[in-house]
Amino acid sequence: MRALSLDEGAIEVEAVGMTMRFGSFTALDSVSIRVRAGSFHALLGENGAGKSTLVKCIMGYYQPSEGGILVAGREARISDPRAAHALGLGMVYQHFTLVPALSVAENLIIAARDTQGIINWRKARARLSEFMASMPFSIPLDQQVATLAAGEKQKLEILKQLWLGRKLLILDEPTSVLTPQEADQILGHVRDLCRAGRISVLMITHKFREVMAFADEVSVLRRGRYVGGGVVAELSQAQMSAMMIGAVTLAQPSPRIGQREGVVLEIGGLCATDRSGLKDISIDGLKVHAREIVGIAGISGNGQKELMEVLTGERPRRAGHVLVKGVRWDASRAKARRLNVRFLPEEPLRNACAPRMSVAENIGFRVFDGLGTGTQFWLRPAELRQHAAQLVRQFGVKTASLDAPISALSGGNVQRAVLARELTGKVDLLVISNPCFGLDFSAVSDIRARILAARNSGAAVLLMSEDLDEILELSDRVLVMSEGRITYDRPVAQAHIHEIGAFMGGAQ
Repeated sequence: MRALSLDEGAIEVEAVGMTMRFGSFTALDSVSIRVRAGSFHALLGENGAGKSTLVKCIMGYYQPSEGGILVAGREARISDPRAAHALGLGMVYQHFTLVPALSVAENLIIAARDTQGIINWRKARARLSEFMASMPFSIPLDQQVATLAAGEKQKLEILKQLWLGRKLLILDEPTSVLTPQEADQILGHVRDLCRAGRISVLMITHKFREVMAFADEVSVLRRGRYVGGGVVAELSQAQMSAMMIGAVTLAQPSPRIGQREGVVLEIGGLCATDRSGLKDISIDGLKVHAREIVGIAGISGNGQKELMEVLTGERPRRAGHVLVKGVRWDASRAKARRLNVRFLPEEPLRNACAPRMSVAENIGFRVFDGLGTGTQFWLRPAELRQHAAQLVRQFGVKTASLDAPISALSGGNVQRAVLARELTGKVDLLVISNPCFGLDFSAVSDIRARILAARNSGAAVLLMSEDLDEILELSDRVLVMSEGRITYDRPVAQAHIHEIGAFMGGAQ
């Protein structure tokens, strides 16, 4: 077993006329892009634009219907990922592929194809130490992966590809679980490796800030076609946005109106066990006022999900109180109706919908027993459909039929349908978690505009999001949750992104 040398340098990879059809659907339509040797190339596009299909063709997961791939100027037949690896192509995925129970050294050793059944650890560690010394960043070889921070795990994923001798790295949303400092540090290291001519990079991202700060060139896909790109230094964010969305008119949020009013949500002395069962979340003194959006930033796994589950009644609390408009909150449907409390959890298809039930039925969950005259325990299908049809038009939900299962809708339209249900009628408290995760540009714009409209209408909004740009765009006040506790609280006008990032990373 040996680590392949980086001395041979970066390679150029070019997709030429790449077309990929799935039956009658064309996911890629004659797409050509070139990643120059030693360049840091960004790939932009909304959901469904073809980004994932393109890189899966490059890595051999798909065989393109037409077109081909040039590696280092030569035509390459990439029949599967192993063939891609043999040519020096590697991919760092959005979610970690490490073995948590093993050490850093063990994860690197087992990743190699030629690892023997019996490992000479003295020689292996000597090679690993030599490899780490040649890298611009390193991680202790004996540390267990489970104890690493998210940023260190992402570094290790990149180091693993370099250890395996990859000359082109495809990075799939590599900073989605990182603080701004961790993201800048890792992308800075990757850019330095590109500039040194050791690797080439193709990065899928939706963060314009990262493109502008680190990429040399950019390619933009829309609906399976290449629609533009070029040298990043010669393009503006507005130009790249226009390429991504075409002639679509984005929703523009209304200006913030009114000052914050009385306290609507108050949490004190709250203690609950986290999902591991080994630690607690502890929240005290959290208040959200009417006409205020309070954003909670934090890396995934720091207690945001558990806080949402406590508020929705899915997770018991061992101590403390939650008050809504001065009334003790027990998450009952009757209290939610009386106090005008609404929830928009993350992954709404899983957490806020019955996937096999129709669009009309899902939109009617909140009112099915109150439609018509009086309260009844039987359904009124005609009234449910009429109610749903009105909200579908009002919120721009795109669906083939009100009778279609809600699981047939796109992610953005599921989110719009749930928003239609939750924002109809008077709303005094709106609790939201990662409302725009995985959605395309136009859906994000629409949903954020509706959240701001709820705030302007007098609602108190508690927003939990792992997208710091979203927190800063929407919030009046920003908090940071770390290790199950609120460690930072500032008006957004006084908050600084790197200070927030430091607290997200554990600063006290």
